[in-house]
Amino acid sequence: MSDEFAEIASKLAAVAKGFHARGWLLGTSGNLSAVVQREPLRLAMSPSGVDKGELKPEQLLAIDENARVVSGHSGKPSDETLLHLRIVKERGAGAVLHTHSVWNTMLSDLHSVKGGVGIEGYEMLKGLQGVSTHEHSEWLPIVENSQDMRALAETIARTLNEHKAAHGFLVNRHGLYSWGETLAQAKRHIEIFEFLLETMGRTMAFRRL
Repeated sequence: MSDEFAEIASKLAAVAKGFHARGWLLGTSGNLSAVVQREPLRLAMSPSGVDKGELKPEQLLAIDENARVVSGHSGKPSDETLLHLRIVKERGAGAVLHTHSVWNTMLSDLHSVKGGVGIEGYEMLKGLQGVSTHEHSEWLPIVENSQDMRALAETIARTLNEHKAAHGFLVNRHGLYSWGETLAQAKRHIEIFEFLLETMGRTMAFRRL
């Protein structure tokens, strides 16, 4: 497990730095995880309170299915570890990524009363797993934020079961979650959603000029 963990930790650190450079993980915001093994479940996950632009592979934590640190750096697990674990279990995900961009935060606020953001007609949608046409209609659900992570994890589980085709969701005034079968796929999904949300946000702003 150690060699595989080291390889995944290195890849997660690289993704974190790339997202930070794009303005999606500023301050100490956001968190990233990837499955190292399924039985028993082990995640490699970024620790809490760390600048993602400076994240080092050796800072990644090994987390078990109960959100406990089983090996790795002595850092504190993210408060949102329970959310990552729930997404992995509900979706069978191999990686879960959470970003805090300006655009995903603004649109989560603007669309919260609708319960989600509808995205359709964009060529970039074809980058989402299983989508083959720009005519696809993607619903990005929005859940209300909470500091009670167990309650929020339950809300997310219900949302994922209600929207089985969703490739991600927004937490109101908080940020974007997306996942994939692999870390590369999860990274691609985040990039696509961030592009689409920024495009939609800028389009709305231009139309009001």
